[in-house]
Amino acid sequence: MFAFLRRKPAPADLAPEPQMDPPAVESRLVEALSRQASTLGREAAEVRGTIEDTHKAAAQQVQTLQALLQQVQEVQGAQDAIAAETQSSRQAVALARGAIDKVGVEVAGVVETLRLVSEAAGQITQIALQTRLVAFNASVEAKRAGEAGRGFGVVADAVKDLAAKVEVSSKEIAGTVSKLDSRIEALARDIQRREDKASVAEGESGSVHTTLDKVESEVGRIAAAAGQSQQVCGALSQRMGEVRDQVNHTLQGLDGALGRTGNFLKFSEQLLETVADAGVETVDTPFIRAAQATAAKVSTLLEEALASGRIDEESLFDERYTPLEGTQPAQHMTRFCELADTLFPPLQEQTLQLSEKVVFCICADRNGYVACHNRKYNNPQRPGELAWNTANSRYRRIFNDRTGLASGRNTRPFLLQTYRRDMGGGQFVVMKEVAAPIRVRGRHWGGLRLAYRF
Repeated sequence: MFAFLRRKPAPADLAPEPQMDPPAVESRLVEALSRQASTLGREAAEVRGTIEDTHKAAAQQVQTLQALLQQVQEVQGAQDAIAAETQSSRQAVALARGAIDKVGVEVAGVVETLRLVSEAAGQITQIALQTRLVAFNASVEAKRAGEAGRGFGVVADAVKDLAAKVEVSSKEIAGTVSKLDSRIEALARDIQRREDKASVAEGESGSVHTTLDKVESEVGRIAAAAGQSQQVCGALSQRMGEVRDQVNHTLQGLDGALGRTGNFLKFSEQLLETVADAGVETVDTPFIRAAQATAAKVSTLLEEALASGRIDEESLFDERYTPLEGTQPAQHMTRFCELADTLFPPLQEQTLQLSEKVVFCICADRNGYVACHNRKYNNPQRPGELAWNTANSRYRRIFNDRTGLASGRNTRPFLLQTYRRDMGGGQFVVMKEVAAPIRVRGRHWGGLRLAYRF
């Protein structure tokens, strides 16, 4: 009863598979190729952006290491100066010690002289005392002689008074010499240098030499510390130099990686352009058409401005960018800014409404200079707020990065690129950008840049 389950189906029972037209197959293949190329471009842009961030960080590290290395070398230079000064200080101490020793010799001579003066003063005192006694006796004898000895008595009295004065003066000299002797003796003790170890151990060396010993000891400690610091700084300098070389080597590797990711990115962009040139409708086609149409309108408006005399050709193609003081990121002015502020915004804002995916639509000259951006990015800068300015104040700026220059200098009907855009504050967005050339009287002015999300 289940024989029909084992029966082979007749040819008539097999329904023929539907056949697709060759153009439809080609269209599906091209669309698939476009999606794959778009995905490849997005991944390549992400990788390239990450490598660029790493490259910037490594370059910053090299700069920081170089600055630190320079500071360490300056410290070493200061330490060399300290070593030289400590050596000079030691020499100065040695000279001072020698001079003090000479002074000690001279002081000893002064002490000896004062001793001789003291002895002479003592002798003068004895002589004066004896003279006064003699004069006293003579005065007594003169009084006994009466009128005949009166004149002799006057002389004797004068000699006695003079002897008394000499005695007083000699005693004063002796007292002064005694005071000087004690003071000079104290000075001699202060500048005395005891060479024997026992005296030095007991602290009997003169205070001047003791002070010089302390100074010499401290200078020695400074020299030792400077020497140790020199060794540490030398080792640190060598290590920092090695790290700097290693980071430089890493930078070279990142440069190579950037080149390779750039090749991947360029390959994906070429694939997308090839698909677009094939005439097949892709997700990029509406944006390409919009960019070309807006670029043509901008060209027409600029030619009309030249014809009406609103601007001359030299001013329209002005590339002398004048920096605006105090702006960060840097902003610049050109002679066509006023005209751009009038003509560009209506067209840019209109194209901006093409799709929710559109991020911006701007006109850039051949050097990537954007006179006016979309209104939401055309805000005045806020002093000291770099992150906010980077994201919200994008007019009057030169975007001469890989994408900006390629878009501004493109002369083909369109250029399709994939890149990662810095939105400020560490925020990045991967997007596509189509650029169409802007020509004025046959002369290439720049490009219309239309960026949109994936």
